[in-house]
Amino acid sequence: MDASHPFWFFCAIVLAYLCGSIPTGVLIARRRGIEVRQVGSGNIGATNVARSVGKTAGLLTLLGDIAKGFLPVLLVRLLALGDITLVCTAGAALFGHICSPFLRFSGGKGVATGLGVFLGLAPVAILFALLFFVVTFAMSRIVSLASVVAAAVTPFLLLALAYPHLHVIAGFVIAGVVILRHHENLARLWRGQEPKFSLGK
Repeated sequence: MDASHPFWFFCAIVLAYLCGSIPTGVLIARRRGIEVRQVGSGNIGATNVARSVGKTAGLLTLLGDIAKGFLPVLLVRLLALGDITLVCTAGAALFGHICSPFLRFSGGKGVATGLGVFLGLAPVAILFALLFFVVTFAMSRIVSLASVVAAAVTPFLLLALAYPHLHVIAGFVIAGVVILRHHENLARLWRGQEPKFSLGK
Protein backbone atom coordinates (compact mmCIF):
# COMPACT_ATOMS: atom_id res chain seq x y z
CA MET A 1 0.00 0.00 0.00
CA ASP A 2 1.32 3.43 -0.99
CA ALA A 3 0.39 5.50 2.07
CA SER A 4 0.96 8.76 0.20
CA HIS A 5 -1.50 7.94 -2.60
CA PRO A 6 -4.46 10.38 -2.72
CA PHE A 7 -6.86 7.45 -3.08
CA TRP A 8 -6.17 6.26 0.48
CA PHE A 9 -6.48 9.82 1.82
CA PHE A 10 -9.85 10.19 0.10
CA CYS A 11 -11.08 6.82 1.38
CA ALA A 12 -10.01 7.59 4.94
CA ILE A 13 -11.76 10.96 4.97
CA VAL A 14 -15.01 9.68 3.45
CA LEU A 15 -15.20 6.63 5.72
CA ALA A 16 -14.37 8.70 8.80
CA TYR A 17 -17.08 11.23 7.93
CA LEU A 18 -19.70 8.52 7.36
CA CYS A 19 -18.71 6.71 10.55
CA GLY A 20 -18.86 9.93 12.56
CA SER A 21 -22.24 10.82 11.09
CA ILE A 22 -24.03 7.75 12.50
CA PRO A 23 -26.61 9.33 14.88
CA THR A 24 -26.05 6.95 17.79
CA GLY A 25 -28.29 8.69 20.30
CA VAL A 26 -31.16 9.07 17.84
CA LEU A 27 -31.07 5.40 16.87
CA ILE A 28 -30.86 4.15 20.46
CA ALA A 29 -33.68 6.43 21.62
CA ARG A 30 -35.91 5.37 18.71
CA ARG A 31 -35.58 1.75 19.80
CA ARG A 32 -37.25 2.89 23.02
CA GLY A 33 -39.92 4.75 21.07
CA ILE A 34 -38.56 8.22 21.82
CA GLU A 35 -37.49 10.93 19.37
CA VAL A 36 -34.65 12.40 21.42
CA ARG A 37 -34.49 15.61 19.38
CA GLN A 38 -38.00 16.45 20.59
CA VAL A 39 -37.46 15.94 24.31
CA GLY A 40 -35.28 17.52 26.96
CA SER A 41 -32.62 19.80 25.51
CA GLY A 42 -33.17 18.36 22.02
CA ASN A 43 -29.52 17.35 21.80
CA ILE A 44 -28.60 13.90 20.47
CA GLY A 45 -25.74 13.35 22.90
CA ALA A 46 -25.43 10.99 25.85
CA THR A 47 -26.50 13.53 28.49
CA ASN A 48 -29.89 14.23 26.94
CA VAL A 49 -30.41 10.57 26.06
CA ALA A 50 -29.66 9.59 29.68
CA ARG A 51 -32.08 12.20 31.00
CA SER A 52 -34.84 11.48 28.50
CA VAL A 53 -34.54 7.75 27.84
CA GLY A 54 -32.55 6.25 30.72
CA LYS A 55 -29.03 5.77 31.99
CA THR A 56 -28.44 2.55 30.03
CA ALA A 57 -29.38 4.26 26.79
CA GLY A 58 -27.21 7.20 27.76
CA LEU A 59 -24.23 4.95 28.42
CA LEU A 60 -24.68 3.14 25.10
CA THR A 61 -24.88 6.49 23.32
CA LEU A 62 -21.69 7.65 25.03
CA LEU A 63 -19.81 4.48 24.05
CA GLY A 64 -21.13 4.60 20.49
CA ASP A 65 -20.18 8.25 20.03
CA ILE A 66 -16.69 7.61 21.41
CA ALA A 67 -16.25 4.58 19.13
CA LYS A 68 -17.20 6.40 15.96
CA GLY A 69 -14.45 8.92 16.63
CA PHE A 70 -11.86 6.44 17.84
CA LEU A 71 -12.15 3.65 15.26
CA PRO A 72 -11.45 5.66 12.07
CA VAL A 73 -8.40 7.30 13.67
CA LEU A 74 -7.16 3.96 14.99
CA LEU A 75 -7.54 2.36 11.56
CA VAL A 76 -5.53 5.11 9.86
CA ARG A 77 -2.85 4.79 12.53
CA LEU A 78 -2.66 1.01 12.09
CA LEU A 79 -2.43 1.39 8.29
CA ALA A 80 0.35 3.99 8.74
CA LEU A 81 -1.24 6.43 6.29
CA GLY A 82 0.70 9.38 7.69
CA ASP A 83 0.10 12.28 10.07
CA ILE A 84 -1.75 14.46 7.56
CA THR A 85 -4.27 11.71 6.83
CA LEU A 86 -4.48 10.91 10.54
CA VAL A 87 -5.31 14.47 11.54
CA CYS A 88 -7.73 14.99 8.64
CA THR A 89 -9.47 11.71 9.52
CA ALA A 90 -9.93 12.95 13.07
CA GLY A 91 -11.51 16.15 11.78
CA ALA A 92 -13.75 14.29 9.34
CA ALA A 93 -15.11 11.99 12.06
CA LEU A 94 -15.93 14.95 14.29
CA PHE A 95 -17.47 16.89 11.40
CA GLY A 96 -19.65 13.88 10.59
CA HIS A 97 -21.01 13.91 14.13
CA ILE A 98 -21.90 17.60 14.18
CA CYS A 99 -23.08 17.74 10.55
CA SER A 100 -24.69 14.39 9.82
CA PRO A 101 -26.34 13.78 6.43
CA PHE A 102 -28.69 11.39 8.23
CA LEU A 103 -30.01 14.32 10.31
CA ARG A 104 -30.25 16.88 7.49
CA PHE A 105 -26.73 18.06 8.29
CA SER A 106 -27.33 18.78 11.94
CA GLY A 107 -25.91 16.81 14.84
CA GLY A 108 -24.41 16.81 18.30
CA LYS A 109 -21.91 18.98 20.12
CA GLY A 110 -18.89 16.75 19.57
CA VAL A 111 -17.75 16.00 23.12
CA ALA A 112 -17.88 12.19 23.12
CA THR A 113 -16.80 11.88 19.48
CA GLY A 114 -14.00 14.36 20.17
CA LEU A 115 -12.97 12.19 23.10
CA GLY A 116 -12.86 9.18 20.80
CA VAL A 117 -10.84 11.08 18.21
CA PHE A 118 -8.24 12.08 20.78
CA LEU A 119 -8.10 8.60 22.28
CA GLY A 120 -6.77 7.55 18.89
CA LEU A 121 -4.79 10.70 18.17
CA ALA A 122 -3.27 11.63 21.53
CA PRO A 123 -4.27 9.17 24.27
CA VAL A 124 -1.96 10.49 27.00
CA ALA A 125 -3.16 14.07 26.58
CA ILE A 126 -6.82 13.09 26.59
CA LEU A 127 -6.43 11.11 29.81
CA PHE A 128 -5.19 14.27 31.51
CA ALA A 129 -8.08 16.20 29.93
CA LEU A 130 -10.48 13.65 31.40
CA LEU A 131 -9.10 14.48 34.84
CA PHE A 132 -10.08 18.10 34.26
CA PHE A 133 -13.54 16.92 33.19
CA VAL A 134 -13.99 14.74 36.28
CA VAL A 135 -12.82 17.42 38.73
CA THR A 136 -14.97 20.13 37.12
CA PHE A 137 -18.03 17.88 37.02
CA ALA A 138 -17.52 16.75 40.62
CA MET A 139 -17.44 20.38 41.73
CA SER A 140 -20.29 21.69 39.57
CA ARG A 141 -22.42 18.68 38.48
CA ILE A 142 -22.73 20.51 35.14
CA VAL A 143 -21.76 18.36 32.14
CA SER A 144 -21.49 21.24 29.69
CA LEU A 145 -19.09 23.18 31.92
CA ALA A 146 -16.91 20.11 32.45
CA SER A 147 -16.94 19.44 28.70
CA VAL A 148 -15.90 22.99 27.81
CA VAL A 149 -13.10 22.97 30.40
CA ALA A 150 -11.77 19.63 29.13
CA ALA A 151 -11.93 20.83 25.52
CA ALA A 152 -10.18 24.10 26.36
CA VAL A 153 -7.22 22.46 28.11
CA THR A 154 -6.68 19.71 25.52
CA PRO A 155 -4.60 21.69 22.96
CA PHE A 156 -2.41 23.08 25.76
CA LEU A 157 -1.86 19.55 27.04
CA LEU A 158 -0.80 18.56 23.53
CA LEU A 159 1.72 21.41 23.58
CA ALA A 160 2.98 20.52 27.05
CA LEU A 161 3.41 16.86 26.13
CA ALA A 162 5.29 17.78 22.93
CA TYR A 163 2.90 16.16 20.46
CA PRO A 164 3.59 16.86 16.75
CA HIS A 165 2.59 20.29 15.43
CA LEU A 166 -0.21 18.85 13.31
CA HIS A 167 -1.73 17.23 16.39
CA VAL A 168 -1.57 20.52 18.27
CA ILE A 169 -3.24 22.39 15.42
CA ALA A 170 -5.96 19.72 15.29
CA GLY A 171 -6.35 20.09 19.05
CA PHE A 172 -6.98 23.83 18.81
CA VAL A 173 -9.41 23.41 15.91
CA ILE A 174 -11.40 20.58 17.50
CA ALA A 175 -11.47 22.31 20.89
CA GLY A 176 -12.70 25.49 19.22
CA VAL A 177 -15.48 23.63 17.42
CA VAL A 178 -16.62 21.86 20.60
CA ILE A 179 -16.65 25.12 22.57
CA LEU A 180 -18.56 26.94 19.83
CA ARG A 181 -21.11 24.13 19.74
CA HIS A 182 -21.72 24.87 23.44
CA HIS A 183 -22.54 28.56 22.92
CA GLU A 184 -26.10 28.15 24.20
CA ASN A 185 -24.86 26.29 27.28
CA LEU A 186 -22.27 29.02 27.91
CA ALA A 187 -24.99 31.67 27.70
CA ARG A 188 -27.08 29.77 30.26
CA LEU A 189 -24.02 29.33 32.48
CA TRP A 190 -23.47 33.08 32.36
CA ARG A 191 -27.08 33.63 33.44
CA GLY A 192 -26.85 30.90 36.10
CA GLN A 193 -29.55 28.86 34.34
CA GLU A 194 -27.61 25.80 33.14
CA PRO A 195 -29.15 22.70 34.77
CA LYS A 196 -27.09 20.29 36.80
CA PHE A 197 -26.97 16.69 35.64
CA SER A 198 -29.86 14.53 36.75
CA LEU A 199 -31.34 11.29 35.43
CA GLY A 200 -34.81 12.37 36.47
CA LYS A 201 -37.24 13.04 33.64
